[in-house]
Parts: sequence; structure tokens; C-alpha cells
Amino acid sequence: MGFKTIFLGLLISVFIFSCGSKEEVKISIAEWSLHRKLKSGQLSNLDFPAYVREHYNIGAVEFVNQFFFDKANDTVYLSQLKDNCLKSNIQPLLIMVDGEGDLAHLNDSVRNVAVNAHFKWIKAARFLGCHAVRVNLKGEGTEEECKSSSIKSLKALSNFGAQNQIHIVVENHGGNSSNPNWLIDVIQDVNHKYCGTLPDFGNFYKYDRYEGVRLMMPFAQGVSAKSHGFNAQGEDTIVNFEQMSEIVKSNGYNGFIGVEYEGPNPNEDEGILKTIQLIKKHF
Repeated sequence: MGFKTIFLGLLISVFIFSCGSKEEVKISIAEWSLHRKLKSGQLSNLDFPAYVREHYNIGAVEFVNQFFFDKANDTVYLSQLKDNCLKSNIQPLLIMVDGEGDLAHLNDSVRNVAVNAHFKWIKAARFLGCHAVRVNLKGEGTEEECKSSSIKSLKALSNFGAQNQIHIVVENHGGNSSNPNWLIDVIQDVNHKYCGTLPDFGNFYKYDRYEGVRLMMPFAQGVSAKSHGFNAQGEDTIVNFEQMSEIVKSNGYNGFIGVEYEGPNPNEDEGILKTIQLIKKHF
């Protein structure tokens, strides 16, 4: 066998190895993507994991507490939900927590009630095998006042999260949290390894979404790829997914990319599938 033949064979082997070892993007489905089906009763929270596997063949989910709001302490229910995940080979990633009080409230007594209300969801996340809970930083007052209250709440939650090995992640989700500079100041002041961000491609409102995600990515413990609608090429009509993918990848992020379809099209399945295609294309 000649040298050229051996060299060519080595090149082919390296090419095959590099292609075969390329890691596919990790995708999860945020439960909010199916909020119409869930709110109408067409789908239940217990059936959500199996639905994701059957309809999208995706192996990870992000729960929303709104759809099992009274079940945080119900171990029978949580056991069934966990078992349903196992049966469908679904990895539960996090619980998005809403409606449990204002963590940025200026009154410490009121704020502490909200903090304590979140503890049960941290325990539920641990029970299910999640890695995080998503919280909101709502409160009325000046930016500085709300920042101080938010830091207190996040420190308490992060300490409790560390005890349960559950991360506390903050999404840009309206109010002060949609100001990425404000949010990053809060996260840096908390300075806790169990406290991070969940950059959402939407929800920046007054601020540039690409700069916002860029600022949040160094602290990201998840990414929410919000989609709205699609043009003839399958691209989102509001968010440039290619640009977002470059921002996410430039930070060395290798976690899950969460599908959060929030478009006007009532066909949620179609929106979710198109978002999955868009993520695979660009990530």
C-alpha cells in the first residue's frame, strides 16, 4: 500500500470521526408552549412528558407551576409525574414558578412570605430530579429599592437551593428584570454559585434583545428560545435565531435550549416543531 493511499485513508478516518463525534444541540420543551392546550383541558400536566416524547421526540421538559399549582407538597402527585417522565425517557429540567408573591417587595415581612412560598417548589424540583427553579423579581419601588430587596430574596433562595442542589435562575420576565443591566447587577451582588440567569430571547421591551442576551449569558444556567411566527424560509419573524445562536455559543454554553413558542398561531404543535427545526438549523 502506497503512502498516498495510507494518507488518504487517515484523512477519511479523521473526517468520519469528527462528523460522528459532533454533539447535537440539547433541546427541551417549555410547558408554556402548550398553554392553550393545558388551559383548555385538552392536555394535563401529568400527560405533558408523554406528549412531548410522542409528538416531538424531545427528551427534556421545563414545567410551569401554574399547571399544578396546588401540588407542590403532594408527593403522591409528584411521584406519578416523576414516574411519567421515566416511562417516556424524559428529563425534567426545571420548574418555572409564578404567582408565589413578590420577591422584590420593599416590605421585608411581605417579601419573606414570598421567599418561604418558593421553598416548596425548590423541594418539588429536587423530588422530580430537576436542576433549577425559575423565579421572578417583581416589586414596586425605585430600581435601587427593588434591587436591594431582590438581592435579599435571591440570597435566601440560593442558600436553600444549595442545600437541595437546586439552582435559582432569573429570567428577563418584565419589570426591572427586563433591564439586563439591572438584572446583572443583582446577580453579581448575590454572588452565589447556585444563582444564575435564564436568558429569554423576548421580554426585553425597551432594550436590545441581542445585547440583553449577551449580558446575561455569562451567568446562564438555561436558555429560553422564544419564538413568535415564521416566514417562508422558516425563520422567526421577530428574533434572528442565527444571531442569537452566535451569542449563546460564543459564551461556551453547552446546556439545553428551551423551546418556548408564544406565537398567535393557535396550532401550538406546528409552532413548536418549527422552533425545533430553527434551533437545530442554527445551534
